[in-house]
Amino acid sequence: MTDNVKQILTPKLKKILLRTSLCVAILFFIPLCFFCLVYWGAFGKIYTGKELKSLQNYLASEVYSADKQLIGSYYWENRSNISSKHLPSYIVNALIATEDARFYEHNGVDTRGLMRVFFKTLLLREKNSGGGSTIAQQLAKNLLHREDHGMLSMPVNKIKEAIHAVRFNKVYLQQEILALYLNTVSVGEDTYGFENASVRFFNRRADSLRIEEAAVLVGMLKSPTRYNPRTHPELALGRRNVVIDNMHLHGYLSLTVADSLKKLPLLLHYFRKGPAGVVAPYFVSHIEPIVTGLLDSLRNPEGKPYNLYTDGLKIYTTLDSRLQLYAMKAVKMHMQMLQEQFEKYWAHAEPWGRDNTLITRGIKNSKRFKSLLAQGMNEAEILRAFKTPQETELFDWKGGHTSFCSAMDSVKYTEKILQAAFMAMNPNTGEVKVYIGGDDYYYSEYDHINARRQVGSTFKPIVYATALEQGMSPCDYVKNEQKVYEQFGGWSPSNADGKYGGKYSLKGALAHSVNVVSVEVLLRAGISNTIRMAHKMGITDAIPAVPSIALGVADLSLLEMVRAYCDFPNGGVTKAEVCITRIEDKNGKVIYSAGRNIGSRAFSPETAYFMDRMLRGVIDEGTAHGLRDTYHLEGQIAGKTGTTQNEADGWFIGFTPDLVAGAWVGAESPEVHFTNLTLGQGAHMALPIWGLFFQQCKNDKHYKQLLTGIFKPGAGSEAFPDCPSFVEDTILGKIRNWFKRGRRKMKDGKTNRKTNE
Repeated sequence: MTDNVKQILTPKLKKILLRTSLCVAILFFIPLCFFCLVYWGAFGKIYTGKELKSLQNYLASEVYSADKQLIGSYYWENRSNISSKHLPSYIVNALIATEDARFYEHNGVDTRGLMRVFFKTLLLREKNSGGGSTIAQQLAKNLLHREDHGMLSMPVNKIKEAIHAVRFNKVYLQQEILALYLNTVSVGEDTYGFENASVRFFNRRADSLRIEEAAVLVGMLKSPTRYNPRTHPELALGRRNVVIDNMHLHGYLSLTVADSLKKLPLLLHYFRKGPAGVVAPYFVSHIEPIVTGLLDSLRNPEGKPYNLYTDGLKIYTTLDSRLQLYAMKAVKMHMQMLQEQFEKYWAHAEPWGRDNTLITRGIKNSKRFKSLLAQGMNEAEILRAFKTPQETELFDWKGGHTSFCSAMDSVKYTEKILQAAFMAMNPNTGEVKVYIGGDDYYYSEYDHINARRQVGSTFKPIVYATALEQGMSPCDYVKNEQKVYEQFGGWSPSNADGKYGGKYSLKGALAHSVNVVSVEVLLRAGISNTIRMAHKMGITDAIPAVPSIALGVADLSLLEMVRAYCDFPNGGVTKAEVCITRIEDKNGKVIYSAGRNIGSRAFSPETAYFMDRMLRGVIDEGTAHGLRDTYHLEGQIAGKTGTTQNEADGWFIGFTPDLVAGAWVGAESPEVHFTNLTLGQGAHMALPIWGLFFQQCKNDKHYKQLLTGIFKPGAGSEAFPDCPSFVEDTILGKIRNWFKRGRRKMKDGKTNRKTNE
């Protein structure tokens, strides 16, 4: 060091230079050490390129109908992937122009962009200077998620994302990175990925989006809530136009095209669907535990259990989406009319009268009450809150409406809504073809197909099948008389129409649903035998050992009753319902396939054939004749109506040789109902759904064969005996019956001659 320099470097200046050098060294050394600690895994795992190559984001498992329609999904994150091969260029261009203009120029980390952010945002305090994160860095954040490291969380996570971004660029093609990113981004409303966002807001697949629609979704990436086009259309429109401007700025759109796109209005085709979908949400929910149970015994190639919510499985079911849509239309058509009748019927009174116990119970069972209780409010405070008016979304058959009312009023409104359930099964295979568990899954997820309600006269066929198995004949006669059964506490059943006298054959008593005869048939067949028969037919719930089961006092589900009725057209063989045909993994490999549904015998083929013929009488001459008169359905149809105490439940279960379908209608609470038998009987409440459904099948060339089948007697079955349904006690009545029988024989003879010819 020269003397001149020594003279200049005074001790004070030397001290300043030393401290400055030390500070500069520290400023570089400490960040370098910090980076190295993160790089070496001191703050959590750093994935290798090989691990990133095999890393998969969560995939929703999809549910398909028998005709290969997507009807629902199961997920933790609502995501469906779009392939890089099917990624439209304008989506890519909009994304790059807005989120990472130098995407094709950097290695995953844009140092120029980082410097811009550092100087403009941190030093010059400028707003809207852009972000420093590249698409690859955002992908790392989406896939690997950020961790909590206290005050160091931001620098640690940013460094890890930069490291992973560089490695992503080494193991993935750029087009693959773009596809991965678009499959992982959140677009709000519990929706992940461009594919689901496209369906949610525009009801179309991502590869079918228009440029201006893609710009809306790309614009949402900055803030999914703020730029949600449904809730903030003006902000979303402005943000869309910013994206279009960016596309022009970076040469992806001409000025003319960009200006024309910006002038277009923001048009949504909003299609909100939860994981259960909109076609068969109750069915998708119903089979969830079934699928989970099947997966419990299966293992993936790594020897680990499959995860229904993350592994992207494909579940193929027995449901027929076209029949399901016919059923949905039938339910809506009938229930809209029935609800109007019900509201008119109770226009000047409440169904529960002056006793508000039902409403209090409804309030306490509501989600809001339980939530407020969990927050520490007492019941008195909650009840006061329930009286405060607020904007409330309420169900109706026109798509729902919003009303300014109290929560208590909304409970009263909901309690007066009649619910419907409808399902159909193939009796020969046990396959479930239609499944509607309620009016609207969005408003109420409660599945009425599995609910236990009194079944009314729909239980009578089980009684009569037991009697036939015990040796009785369809032509055995039983007096139509009211009795007092002292052995059962002086119980005395009565007929719904209050008429007595004469005798009914078993087939006539079943066709006309005669209560006093049905009780007598039950007692002759044996209560224990009947209960045993019900269980053999697939009913698992407990049935009380009382004579009133002949009138349907047992609480059973629609699922059990439809399953039991399948025995009649299936020759007396009980088969468990089948909902799942196969399951595939994300690569299309079949990991489960349903085997043959063999079933077990409940009663003889002869009894099955006789019951088919007897239940046809319900439609031809009995309580379900409306299927012929009103809905003009032809062919061999059998079934039974059911009405419970106080008209609380209306039932109809009917079948053809190839399909068994059942309908139930009633309010959430049995205390809410018609008090008029004409309006409250099963023939008025439930049967129209069945009729409207099969009317649509009749008019569809693919399904009209459901009404053209023939019930065939099983091997060894005798000819169905001929006898009048009813005979009178008086001499005049007996003569009248004799002439009727003669005319019927002549008519049958002519019919047989025509058939032979």
